[in-house]
Amino acid sequence: MANSGLAKVIMVQGTSSHAGKSVLTAALCRIFAQEGYSVAPFKAQNMSLNSYATPDGGEIGRSQAVQAAAAMVEPRVEMNPVLLKPEADSRSQVVVLGRPHITLSARSYYERKAALWDVVTSSLDTLRREYDMVVMEGAGSPAEINLRQYDIVNMSIALHANAPVLLIADIERGGVFAQLVGTMALLEPEERALVKAHVINKFRGDISLFEPGRAQLRELTGVPVAGVLPYFFDIHVPEEDTLGLPDAEAGGFGDAALDIALIRLPHLANFDDFDPLRHELGVRLRFVERQEQLGTPDLIIIPGSKTTMADLDWLREQGLADRIVAARKAGTPAVGICAGYQMLGKELLDPEGVESPRPSSPGLGLLPVTTTFLGDKATHQVAGRVVDGRGILSGSEGAELVAYEIHMGVTTGEASTSPFVIETRSGQDVTLPDGALDEEGLTLGVYLHGLFHNRQLRRAMLSWLASRKGVSLPESAGEVDQNAEYDKLAAFVREHLDMELVYEAVGLRA
Repeated sequence: MANSGLAKVIMVQGTSSHAGKSVLTAALCRIFAQEGYSVAPFKAQNMSLNSYATPDGGEIGRSQAVQAAAAMVEPRVEMNPVLLKPEADSRSQVVVLGRPHITLSARSYYERKAALWDVVTSSLDTLRREYDMVVMEGAGSPAEINLRQYDIVNMSIALHANAPVLLIADIERGGVFAQLVGTMALLEPEERALVKAHVINKFRGDISLFEPGRAQLRELTGVPVAGVLPYFFDIHVPEEDTLGLPDAEAGGFGDAALDIALIRLPHLANFDDFDPLRHELGVRLRFVERQEQLGTPDLIIIPGSKTTMADLDWLREQGLADRIVAARKAGTPAVGICAGYQMLGKELLDPEGVESPRPSSPGLGLLPVTTTFLGDKATHQVAGRVVDGRGILSGSEGAELVAYEIHMGVTTGEASTSPFVIETRSGQDVTLPDGALDEEGLTLGVYLHGLFHNRQLRRAMLSWLASRKGVSLPESAGEVDQNAEYDKLAAFVREHLDMELVYEAVGLRA
C-alpha cells in the first residue's frame, strides 16, 4: 500500500517495565503488515544488553529487530536511534544511530536530552516518510514524574507525533487497577488525551470475572479497555530483557538426557542466543548464579556480557571461576560466546580503559588466546561454516552458519585453533577465521551470536554430548518457525483485542 505523506502512527506504552509493550508492539506490526501496510517499529530509547546487528552494521535493541521481523521488513538504526547498554558503576554506553557515541552516568545522560531529541525526532520523521505505518513503543512507565523533563521515549515523542496510545498493564503483578488509574492520574491533560484504550495483559483464569472491572476502569479514567490478553505459553517470541528469563533455581524439564549449565552473568547480554537449546527435547538448560548450583552438567556455557572484566571478577567472587576451570579439567566441555570467549582465554588487555580502569586481567586460561579491548566496536551480520570438526564440534565440519557479531575486543592466538571461517561479513565477501578450539576439542570460544540457532551445528553438538554420555537424545521437535510464531501472535491479539477500536484510534476507519 503506497504511502502518501506521513505514515499513521500508534504507540504502546506500559504502566511498568515488562508489562508486555514489546510483544504487543510486535503483534501490531504483524497485524498491520497482514493488512497490506508497510510497517516500521520504533522505540526512541531502549535500555538493553540484548542487541542486534543490522545488515549495514549498526547496533539496535534486539526487540526492535524482532518487531521488524514481525513487520516483515529489514531492521534499521532509525527504528531504535538511542540504545543504552548498562555497564558497571551506574554507567551506560550510549549507542546513537547504531554506533557507540559515549559512555555516561545517568545524570550526564539526562543532560544531553536536547541533542538526542533531535536524533529521535529526525529518525521517527524519516520512518514516517518511508512507511505507511509506524508502531511506536515506550519504555518503562510514562508516569515517572521525577524524570518527565528528560523524557524522549514516552509521552514527549507521542505528543510530537500526535500518536494515539494504548496503555498496557500486567495483571499478574497485582494491583492492575492502581497501575492504570495511578498512571492516568499522573499524566498531564494533553498526555491523557492521547490514551485511547487500556489493555490488560497476562490474565489467568476465567476472563468473565474481569468484566465488572472494564466498566469500573472506564468510569475512573474515561478510557475503555480494548482487551484482556490471557497468559500464553505456546507462542514463542524472543524476550526483550532478563526480566522474562527463568530464575536461576528454575531450570529443568523432568528427566532430561542432557543437562546444560548457562552462567547467568550480572550483565548477561544477547540471552536469546540460547533459546534454541531451551526448546530442544531432552535438554535441560539451567541458569547458574552460585557455585553450589553448578552441579555436574554435561556442558557449561559462559554467555555474552557488556562488561567482560567486571563479570569475570564476579565469577571469581562467586567461586564459579574455580569451579568452571576444575570442571573443564575433569572433562566437562565448556563453550564461551563473545565475552564468554574472552573470559576463557589466557589474558584480557585494556590499554585504553575501554572496559576497566585496570590495564589487564588474567582470564580463565582454558584457551590459548589473548583479548585486547579497543574503542571501535565490531557489529556485523555474518555467514560462514565449520572448518574444524573435532571434539564438541564432531559431526559438524562443513556445516554452514549465519550469525552476528557485537564486540569491542580483538582476540588473537594460534591460527590453527580457529574452528570457523567467516565468508560474508556485512555483505562483503571475506575469508576470516573466528573462534578457538582447544587441543582436546572440549573448550570452544567464538564471537558468533546466534551460533545455536544453526540447526545442523546445534544438533551435531548435542548428539555428540549425548553419545559421549551414553544416552539417547530424542528427535528434535524441529526448528521454531519464527515467522509462523508472529502469525500466531497476531491471531491471538486479534482474538482478544478490539481491533476496530484500534483502527479507529489510528484513523483507519471513518
